[in-house]
Amino acid sequence: MTPKPIDVFIEKHKHLFWYTPEDKKAGISDEMLMENVINYCDLNTIKELFAIWGLQKSKRVFEGMKGRKAQNFYPEIYHFFSEYFKRVA
Repeated sequence: MTPKPIDVFIEKHKHLFWYTPEDKKAGISDEMLMENVINYCDLNTIKELFAIWGLQKSKRVFEGMKGRKAQNFYPEIYHFFSEYFKRVA
Protein backbone atom coordinates (compact mmCIF):
# COMPACT_ATOMS: atom_id res chain seq x y z
CA MET A 1 0.00 0.00 0.00
CA THR A 2 1.33 3.42 -0.97
CA PRO A 3 1.62 5.87 1.93
CA LYS A 4 -0.50 9.02 1.84
CA PRO A 5 1.38 12.21 0.90
CA ILE A 6 0.75 13.70 4.34
CA ASP A 7 2.32 10.65 6.01
CA VAL A 8 5.38 10.99 3.77
CA PHE A 9 5.54 14.69 4.71
CA ILE A 10 5.36 13.90 8.44
CA GLU A 11 8.07 11.24 8.12
CA LYS A 12 10.29 13.67 6.19
CA HIS A 13 9.85 16.32 8.90
CA LYS A 14 9.62 14.06 11.94
CA HIS A 15 12.25 16.14 13.73
CA LEU A 16 9.44 18.65 14.38
CA PHE A 17 7.75 16.02 16.52
CA TRP A 18 10.77 14.72 18.43
CA TYR A 19 8.65 14.47 21.58
CA THR A 20 6.03 12.23 19.91
CA PRO A 21 6.64 8.46 20.01
CA GLU A 22 7.38 6.98 16.57
CA ASP A 23 4.22 4.88 16.53
CA LYS A 24 2.07 7.98 17.22
CA LYS A 25 3.55 10.27 14.53
CA ALA A 26 1.05 9.14 11.88
CA GLY A 27 -1.77 10.28 14.19
CA ILE A 28 -0.56 13.85 14.59
CA SER A 29 -3.48 16.25 14.37
CA ASP A 30 -3.78 18.72 11.53
CA GLU A 31 -3.60 21.54 14.06
CA MET A 32 -0.34 20.30 15.57
CA LEU A 33 1.12 19.83 12.12
CA MET A 34 0.09 23.33 11.03
CA GLU A 35 1.42 24.90 14.21
CA ASN A 36 4.84 23.26 14.02
CA VAL A 37 5.31 23.79 10.31
CA ILE A 38 4.29 27.45 10.33
CA ASN A 39 6.27 28.29 13.47
CA TYR A 40 9.48 26.37 12.77
CA CYS A 41 9.89 25.63 9.07
CA ASP A 42 11.05 27.59 6.08
CA LEU A 43 8.79 28.86 3.32
CA ASN A 44 9.46 25.89 1.03
CA THR A 45 8.27 23.45 3.69
CA ILE A 46 5.16 25.55 4.35
CA LYS A 47 4.43 25.56 0.60
CA GLU A 48 4.90 21.80 0.53
CA LEU A 49 2.29 21.32 3.27
CA PHE A 50 -0.15 23.71 1.57
CA ALA A 51 0.32 21.85 -1.72
CA ILE A 52 -0.55 18.54 -0.06
CA TRP A 53 -3.61 19.91 1.74
CA GLY A 54 -4.66 22.56 -0.77
CA LEU A 55 -5.28 26.18 0.20
CA GLN A 56 -8.86 25.67 1.34
CA LYS A 57 -8.01 22.94 3.86
CA SER A 58 -4.93 24.87 4.99
CA LYS A 59 -7.12 27.91 5.60
CA ARG A 60 -9.76 25.84 7.47
CA VAL A 61 -7.14 24.31 9.76
CA PHE A 62 -5.50 27.68 10.42
CA GLU A 63 -8.77 29.51 11.06
CA GLY A 64 -9.96 26.68 13.28
CA MET A 65 -7.11 27.48 15.61
CA LYS A 66 -8.38 30.94 16.60
CA GLY A 67 -8.57 31.73 20.27
CA ARG A 68 -6.50 29.75 22.73
CA LYS A 69 -4.83 27.56 20.14
CA ALA A 70 -3.80 30.60 18.11
CA GLN A 71 -1.67 31.70 21.04
CA ASN A 72 0.71 28.87 20.17
CA PHE A 73 1.77 30.83 17.10
CA TYR A 74 4.31 33.60 17.25
CA PRO A 75 2.27 36.83 16.91
CA GLU A 76 4.04 37.86 13.72
CA ILE A 77 3.40 34.45 12.18
CA TYR A 78 -0.28 34.48 13.15
CA HIS A 79 -0.75 37.95 11.70
CA PHE A 80 1.06 37.12 8.47
CA PHE A 81 -0.94 33.96 7.77
CA SER A 82 -4.21 35.61 8.78
CA GLU A 83 -3.58 38.21 6.07
CA TYR A 84 -2.27 35.61 3.64
CA PHE A 85 -5.39 33.45 3.81
CA LYS A 86 -7.65 36.52 3.52
CA ARG A 87 -5.99 37.34 0.20
CA VAL A 88 -5.34 34.01 -1.46
CA ALA A 89 -7.87 31.48 -0.21
